[in-house]
Amino acid sequence: MKKAILSIILVLTGAVTLAFAQTPPTQTTPSQPNQQAARPGPPPLPPGPNPNSQYRLGPDSFPQEGVPKGEIRGPYTLPSTSGAYPGTQHTYWVYVPAQYDKSVPAALMIYQDGQAFMNPEGDIRAQNVMDNLIYRREIPVMIGVFINPGRTPEQPEPNAQEWGDRTTNRPTEYNTLDDKYARVITEELMPVLNKEYNISKDPEMRGIGGSSSGAIAAFTVAWQRPNEFRKVLSNVGSFVNLRGGHVYPDLVLQSEKKPIRVYLCDGRNDNRGLSRNGAYDEKRDWFYQNVRLMKALTQKGYDVNYSWSMNLHGQKYGGMIMPEMMRWLWRDGVVSTDVNDWVERGFRQPPVKKN
Repeated sequence: MKKAILSIILVLTGAVTLAFAQTPPTQTTPSQPNQQAARPGPPPLPPGPNPNSQYRLGPDSFPQEGVPKGEIRGPYTLPSTSGAYPGTQHTYWVYVPAQYDKSVPAALMIYQDGQAFMNPEGDIRAQNVMDNLIYRREIPVMIGVFINPGRTPEQPEPNAQEWGDRTTNRPTEYNTLDDKYARVITEELMPVLNKEYNISKDPEMRGIGGSSSGAIAAFTVAWQRPNEFRKVLSNVGSFVNLRGGHVYPDLVLQSEKKPIRVYLCDGRNDNRGLSRNGAYDEKRDWFYQNVRLMKALTQKGYDVNYSWSMNLHGQKYGGMIMPEMMRWLWRDGVVSTDVNDWVERGFRQPPVKKN
């Protein structure tokens, strides 16, 4: 009997450990030193299998035979020049698709928490998704940028185990609703990219995305600079009261409509605002606040799409539907219907090199 009870305890402990090992850490704010003790604990798991157990990456997330492979260049260091966050620097990488032609303006997609989005063994593998979708003409030829949160030279680089909440400027940059991080992107990163690559000046050809706090950061950049970025990819976005992000639904309804397109994805078992003592705080309920934002965007007439599943906080579900999110966000690319346009009717190939 004792052995049976011990087995059950071990199984339950393993399930809980597996569930929360896959979640980006919850942030606390320096201005609220007691928040650590009051913040919600791990959400209770529903009966049955692990909520993440059904998610698998599909073929579009893996390299495919015959598909030209883009190049990831870097890492590069972006110094602070705008005055937004003095003394910090950002590490970034640039994905250049095989089909990039410097004589033709390319689209642009910027991913926050770049190390997580480009991890070849991770849950997103955005470079593989872009390789496959560009080749099949399902998204335009685009430059991809994977940028990590800012840090001082003494602070460690974020990695798969520590995204930087405890060691970098990530909580301040990503969760705050001012325009400072938008300045990092538009005043520090974009000038460097524009010197090296032919990137479209059309804001409709520029997208930005992220997961968790990186998602609300992406939304804030587009919200603050809609004339620079108009496509937003949000996975388990932290539109909660870490630094006031729960106010976005009200801001959307109160403000003039902005020309941005948004894809929201979240899960019913994301962090749900339940503390260890059972108290509930809707301002810290990720799923509830994502649904609120979707409803506000819809009511205001935004071009918004969304998908709700069963997932925990993390990138398991978002990674599985990453190709779908990208197709929807970039669905208005230029298309030729000329039956004799054999270039359009063929897979997109690298440009012919000129002698």
